[in-house]
Amino acid sequence: MAQVKDSLTELVASAVEPLGYELLGVEHLSQGRHSVLRVFLDSPEGITLDDCERASRQISAVLDVEDPIRGQYTLEVSSPGVDRPLFTADHYRRFQGQPVSVRLRMPLDGRRKFSGVIAGVEDDTLILADPESGETWRLALDDIEKANLVPQW
Repeated sequence: MAQVKDSLTELVASAVEPLGYELLGVEHLSQGRHSVLRVFLDSPEGITLDDCERASRQISAVLDVEDPIRGQYTLEVSSPGVDRPLFTADHYRRFQGQPVSVRLRMPLDGRRKFSGVIAGVEDDTLILADPESGETWRLALDDIEKANLVPQW
């Protein structure tokens, strides 16, 4: 599964990076015979609807030629939004000190969901701290299914 995601990420990056967009990450959600491919983009100027449409056309063209996804799928291209998803160690480092919500692929100590502040990244491990309880967790980045910043209002 990771290999498929890596190849999708490479294909999508080859389509959007020449347009001047930063590829934050790709989510492929398989839903039976139909799936969803979500692509998150950013740029120093932010991402507009026109940017999403432009990127979508490029991504579609590359995916039509390479055909990496079996069956039907819906392509969704988006800005990261206020609850920005985090995909890489660099993303976690960039937002160190910020609150984040994390869901693991498999339970750790009987839990899959963790919330806290990004205390750091060591090697391929996220260090997540709960400022209220003082508890700290070390979560392998490969074990993280999904992570999003928690908006501060």
